[in-house]
Amino acid sequence: MHVLVIGAGPTGLALAVMLARDGNRVTVLERDAGPPPGGGEAAWESWPRPGVGQFRHPHLLLPAVFRTLRTELPEVLDELTGMGLRQGNLLEGALRSGVLDGPRAGDERFTMMDVRRPLFEAALDAVAGRTAGVTVRRRTAVRALLAGRERAPGRPHVAGVVTADGEAVFADLVVDAAGRDSPVGRMLRELGAPGPVEERDETGFLAYTRYFRAGPGTEPGLPSWPSTHYESVSTVSCAGDAGIRSVSFFVSGRHRALRALRREQTWDAVLRLFPAESRWAGGGRPVTGVVAMSGMQGRHRRFVVDGRPVATGIVSVGDAWATTNPLFGVGISAGLLHAALLRSRLRDQDRDDPYRFALRFGEATEEVLGRVRRHLGVWDRHRLAELERLSRGPSAASAPVDPDWHFRRTLETVKLRDPDVLRAVAATAALLATPAEAFGDPALVERVLALGRLAERPWAPGPSRSELLAVVGAG
Repeated sequence: MHVLVIGAGPTGLALAVMLARDGNRVTVLERDAGPPPGGGEAAWESWPRPGVGQFRHPHLLLPAVFRTLRTELPEVLDELTGMGLRQGNLLEGALRSGVLDGPRAGDERFTMMDVRRPLFEAALDAVAGRTAGVTVRRRTAVRALLAGRERAPGRPHVAGVVTADGEAVFADLVVDAAGRDSPVGRMLRELGAPGPVEERDETGFLAYTRYFRAGPGTEPGLPSWPSTHYESVSTVSCAGDAGIRSVSFFVSGRHRALRALRREQTWDAVLRLFPAESRWAGGGRPVTGVVAMSGMQGRHRRFVVDGRPVATGIVSVGDAWATTNPLFGVGISAGLLHAALLRSRLRDQDRDDPYRFALRFGEATEEVLGRVRRHLGVWDRHRLAELERLSRGPSAASAPVDPDWHFRRTLETVKLRDPDVLRAVAATAALLATPAEAFGDPALVERVLALGRLAERPWAPGPSRSELLAVVGAG
């Protein structure tokens, strides 16, 4: 069959290669230009990607998707290795810092990779360019969807697309991989589809990242865990390729005072308040200014409404289906897992019945990835509410007790105190297990709660909000 993919990001390119290797013909349409010649560093330095707001923010290939890449697309990992990227392990920092008393059998399942997204896309582009059956057309925006013969009453059937130049491109299946700002929802409604129904959180986080390159002979210890939640901010520390490392501050989008973090002087002053992150960046030379990112509200587009798909002949994958908080590094990994799910459904389920295929793929998406989206969405809402109460001061009313949130908040506080608890947290963070699977043992749950009763505060030790605001004001 001929599959047309809208968007040449990681999800779109990985999907194209996997489908072509199954004997399909795949055309990828991308509105932005391709990577410049010269390898990974050229892609980092001079590849403009105006269609991707998070293009130069840190990304993670979490263990679940790293395993998929190793099995399905090993050439991509070979390309990344040639660019200087290194494999790591989600537990590596905890092992080096002594939080864990040593490796155990099975810890290899936590193998992963931190990656600068321009390099990852360049690696995927190189592999796609060598794959028979894949055609990638850059600088080709999609203007509208083409309607074909209706396959179900009251539901349009998509038979292809119209490019910005007016060219009609027909396909047996159109896949929307155009990312968080995909225009496909609008295009479907223009065809008369009853949706997709979009759900968007009212507010979200802002991120402020700076990259450093390690000096000769400097090798600071990895943080015990990549992310840390302090009273008023969360941080993420990543190890990249060729000595590159990064630190990101995540703050509530409603806290206008903290937007001063976009200034280098203020960002550097705030970094000094956090010893672990400061040590991680220490000895490194800044190689960027502050890279800011907004628009990180959770978003979900439902393509099955009232038990019926909104259209046939088209499906959405990755961020075009749903977005999550980048703090957890799930985006690329969830997108590639979604691509693998679509490939598996096209192999063996209802590919000749567009209505049934759209319905079944929508159900499978919600079953496999919907629970991840919902789990992270609950965390976002509680954490943002917590930050809002802190900003209003001691007199702010307390939130009703939510046992699930209390348990998850307790996990953040105690996970580095118990090897079994940490490995269970790692399994969920790695997308290798659901929370119910990882914490199915009542004795492990009780251990978490017992450790939580000894905790002094529900966040990591660090500067108070007033101390943080004082430095931001001075900056």
